[in-house]
Amino acid sequence: MINYLCHVCDKTFPVDAIRYKCECGSPLNLTQSEMCFPIEEIASRDNNLWRYREALPIASEASIVSLNEGMTPLVSTSSSVCDHRLKLDFVFPTGSYKDRGASILLSKAREAGIREVVEDSSGNAGAAIAAYSAKAGIDCTIYCPSTTSSEKLTQISMYGAKLKLIEGSRAHTTQAVLQATGTTFYASHNWNPFFLEGTKTLAFEIAEQLGWKAPDGVICPVGFGSIYLGLYIGFKQLHDQRVITKIPRLLGVQSVACCPIYQAYRDNQPQIEKMALEYNTLAEGIISELPIRSQMIMEAMNSTDGAFTVVSEEDIEDGIKILARQGIYVEPTSAVVVKAFDHFVQTEVIRYDDLIVSVLTGSGLKATDKLTKMLSM
Repeated sequence: MINYLCHVCDKTFPVDAIRYKCECGSPLNLTQSEMCFPIEEIASRDNNLWRYREALPIASEASIVSLNEGMTPLVSTSSSVCDHRLKLDFVFPTGSYKDRGASILLSKAREAGIREVVEDSSGNAGAAIAAYSAKAGIDCTIYCPSTTSSEKLTQISMYGAKLKLIEGSRAHTTQAVLQATGTTFYASHNWNPFFLEGTKTLAFEIAEQLGWKAPDGVICPVGFGSIYLGLYIGFKQLHDQRVITKIPRLLGVQSVACCPIYQAYRDNQPQIEKMALEYNTLAEGIISELPIRSQMIMEAMNSTDGAFTVVSEEDIEDGIKILARQGIYVEPTSAVVVKAFDHFVQTEVIRYDDLIVSVLTGSGLKATDKLTKMLSM
């Protein structure tokens, strides 16, 4: 039986409809359940994330909420340095990797008999939770910053979710949604550990697409860390099951505008300190003044010999254009990985002959207004 587990005080709790954090205020993980990876069987299954059924924490097949998400393309990109692949993890029903977590989280909500959820988001997670709530027949309310891209707000509304726009910073949006969590299930992509059970399937897919081998490193955008932590959980489980022989270095990217994790890494600090947003950034999806799972992020970075870097607004714009000229259209948050790769090469974090995977997390169709303005400048 799976329970909630606090990584700070080691308390366990049953999985219920209301609890989203420990009594000590810390985020919750899931107790480890037995799992297996029947590789020969997996190869014959449908190309979606539910091919890893034995490793996913949903007991009832009837509870699964799916739009056939997953198994996104892994393509080569030109590099004179190493074997560099791009994981097109925006090729999802709602246009972002957040569908991975939403599918598992809403499946759990359905399994628990939950009829209403709330979530706070800068856009992509809100769209994913709204879409999968619609598929599950669950009422949904999404709280978003008032500055969220209009394309994302329209998408959320079209799924039938109630939309509440909050003035102020991303942190103000979280504060607003917490007022509703006392009576309503908080389908949070940051707090709820079932969301990470979805994002970990990204690691499974990368390993499978490489012939059940781990790359030397994976680069991804990091705000609150749902993809970074999902990669850590997934690769660690594969390693524990002896499916792969090593865990790749996890390489995170933040915007200069708000980079508390990078600052902790740069200054060799034992913990991440809060950093206020200095200015509005194109990479709105990775704004996080203080990640909720800070301790776990540090553990993932340290145990994988990981690293962090930052990119400027000019770097982000360059990244968008470089990818577009390869036929790949992404939103600004995704494009941070392009110049981050160069930074990691320059600092010798990435070495010659490495196999590196960069994760592209959201479609450019999510940010048409911003990208149109960028073209006109």
